[in-house]
Amino acid sequence: MQLHRSIGWLVTLAVGAPGAVNLATPRSAPRSEVAAKTFVVEHVLMLPGSPESVYDVTTGDLSGWWHHKFSEKPKRFYLEPKPGGGFYEIFDDSGDGVLHATVIYAQRGKLLRFDGPLGYSGTALQMVHTYQYEAVGDSTKLTLTVRGAGEVEENTPKIVADVWRHFLFDRLKPYVAARRTGPRPQPR
Repeated sequence: MQLHRSIGWLVTLAVGAPGAVNLATPRSAPRSEVAAKTFVVEHVLMLPGSPESVYDVTTGDLSGWWHHKFSEKPKRFYLEPKPGGGFYEIFDDSGDGVLHATVIYAQRGKLLRFDGPLGYSGTALQMVHTYQYEAVGDSTKLTLTVRGAGEVEENTPKIVADVWRHFLFDRLKPYVAARRTGPRPQPR
């Protein structure tokens, strides 16, 4: 009987009996409505070297080829290739910085997956990035798949595809080639 009265009291509050606080309606309305959407981006490229060597270049210190940044002069970019590891941009010696993503799967030379907003920090957009490494002769086929969900504007998939195309084809590919043949290229 006591439980029945308590439930009745909660229902009275929820439906808004005279003089009761209405728990079902928020007191402030959202500023704007954004529909949740999803997208998928995929890029495939061939890189010289074994899957393990390409994995090593796409993890650890990324400052030789990665340059998307929040800080004007970041001290360090690195991706820890282990579950729970971070994809960090460290601003300075005090440790200020950004966690761009978190590694959720790491298998050297086979697969690396990290989850996070990367350049969309501060928005309700979450992306899962997967690098898949496959030996093809003396080279590696690197497949990047990005799956995004959340606050997706109309141009977001194109921006993500273009930025990754830049990093993979304009930055990473020449960087890997130069590491195998001689001096490292200077970042643009």
